[in-house]
Amino acid sequence: MRPVYIVGAGPGDPELITCKGRDVLAHADAVLHDHLANEALLRLAPAHAELIYVGKKKSEHAFSQDEICRMMIERAQRGLSVVRLKGGDPFVFGRGGEEAEALADAGIPFEVVPGVTSPLGIAAYSGIPLTHRVHTSVVTFVTGHEVANIDWDKVGHAETLVIFMGLTTFEQIAREIISRGRSPETPAIAVRWGTRPDQETVAGTLATLPRQIQEYGLKPPATVIVGEVVRLREKLNWFERLPLFGQRIVVTRAREQADVLGAKLRSLGADVVEMATIEIVAASDYAPLDRAIAELPRYDWLIFTSVNGVRFFLERLDHSRQDLRALRARICAIGDATKQALEALHLKVDLMGEEYVAESLVEALSKFDLTGKRVLLPRAAVARDLLPRALRERGACVDVVEAYRTIVPESAARHAAEIFGGSRRPDWITFTSSSTVQNFVRTAGIKALEGVKVASIGPVTTATAKKLGVAVTVEASPYSTDGLVAAIVKHAGSA
Repeated sequence: MRPVYIVGAGPGDPELITCKGRDVLAHADAVLHDHLANEALLRLAPAHAELIYVGKKKSEHAFSQDEICRMMIERAQRGLSVVRLKGGDPFVFGRGGEEAEALADAGIPFEVVPGVTSPLGIAAYSGIPLTHRVHTSVVTFVTGHEVANIDWDKVGHAETLVIFMGLTTFEQIAREIISRGRSPETPAIAVRWGTRPDQETVAGTLATLPRQIQEYGLKPPATVIVGEVVRLREKLNWFERLPLFGQRIVVTRAREQADVLGAKLRSLGADVVEMATIEIVAASDYAPLDRAIAELPRYDWLIFTSVNGVRFFLERLDHSRQDLRALRARICAIGDATKQALEALHLKVDLMGEEYVAESLVEALSKFDLTGKRVLLPRAAVARDLLPRALRERGACVDVVEAYRTIVPESAARHAAEIFGGSRRPDWITFTSSSTVQNFVRTAGIKALEGVKVASIGPVTTATAKKLGVAVTVEASPYSTDGLVAAIVKHAGSA
């Protein structure tokens, strides 16, 4: 029988899960996940995995604790690989001990995979060291659920006091601590959704924080930290000072390509929302590309205008009788990402334009005599005709072949309604091609962008946006994802 894995998901930032946690999720047949476990982690599970929400909020439980234990046991007995994914660390106010006991009583093997408990994550991302040689060498963790059951004479004077699940009872807790002689001026802070881009903090003192929490409208889940170390936040608060902290940015790239741009934005503090407005699919007919590959040694130039062109060209090459040894042509790439995709195949790129648009490729190729030269251009089914037309005018024999197609995902309209119709609207939306703009407008409409800043990857995308009535706030320079991120950061810094 396989063991059940009780896994700590960490405090909120999905990148803070352990390597072992990621590994067991990648091999799970069933994942029982909590309200506090970041949903992004569910993508690590295989496509066939059963995902079961068993979350608990203050007065809303999807399942009772007994039901959760029964579900784990039943699936384990069927021979499934079961992961119990819990926010923070399973053994720090996470009821992981109770679940481990239930498994042991049922004779089910289990393993516990520790996680970064919320106070550690919150402390790190709020600039509050829980211990400090000058301020404190003692940290006390306490739950705020049952205030009357805590010995505040003992706990209340802890140099650093961390209160789990005590937001709604903190006014009572503060009174108990102050009544036992602790200074009302002791620094205190409440942090909601710590380590996430939507992290909220309310800082004050034991005397003022209860009122501040109420005035701010801070809601659970939140953790409270009390002690002199809170004063260090003014100096050490690195996370909330990131240039895009708190900015909600929609990425409209195809799902398999959104991670690169999303990761860059997240590293700068952004709250990234993925909404794929295009889906990359196979060509409707591969016969023209297959014929071109069969004649690969006869081409003088091979031009790639996207990473997807490289990817699908290589897939069809693998299906053919040819391999890279048949390639005799000079290779031209439109930009750095395409160049990197080719270099990953150990292919040298002979020519690139100064800017990542077709016009720049035309200019770069103007230095060569193309009369009678055979050029292969594997690309999307629908694309601008500028490049092949310009090459033919210069005497080249150009074969434009469909390597892939872009379509509108079935889920695009639903995702647009969820993202733009919710209580928290995005601050930004990014468009990385004309197709992403066109498909967004088709599925969500222009009105969805009211009050949302628009970032375009380059002049071609900008022109398409303007033609559709979409006002562009910033344009990348250079015309790449790095340039797109830089343009957003520059605008945010000047706002």
